[in-house]
Amino acid sequence: MTAQTSASFAVAKTSQVSVLHYHRFSKVLDVKFSDEQLFSFSAEFLRVFSPSAEVRGHGKPQLVSHKKDVAISQIVPVGQYAVKLVFDDGHQTGLYSWAYLAKLAAEQGELWADYLQRLKQANSNRDSQLMIKQVY
Repeated sequence: MTAQTSASFAVAKTSQVSVLHYHRFSKVLDVKFSDEQLFSFSAEFLRVFSPSAEVRGHGKPQLVSHKKDVAISQIVPVGQYAVKLVFDDGHQTGLYSWAYLAKLAAEQGELWADYLQRLKQANSNRDSQLMIKQVY
């Protein structure tokens, strides 16, 4: 994950996204802004910090765990200002506006450290939950 300074955030905040490139194998989304700044986000990070009401809650964000192996299955443009990310765990609500992506870029390191701390406090983790497969 890439950390940027507050000064970089001020520039990126006013920029439009010019390129989105998803790496399926590494599950990383590269976001390039029109000011040429490039940021990389794991699918897990984007899922955990989804702007959806389901995740953001009503004033108190919900702790989303067990998403280490989540992937982005679809990227849907929304006008000229956002994208909707569809994840392979079925989550598909929440619009990632250019301003929200810039905010995530500026605060990525701090957000991730806080997330890991909240997981620890909740005695939870990032690992995928056990899948049960029935065989007949």
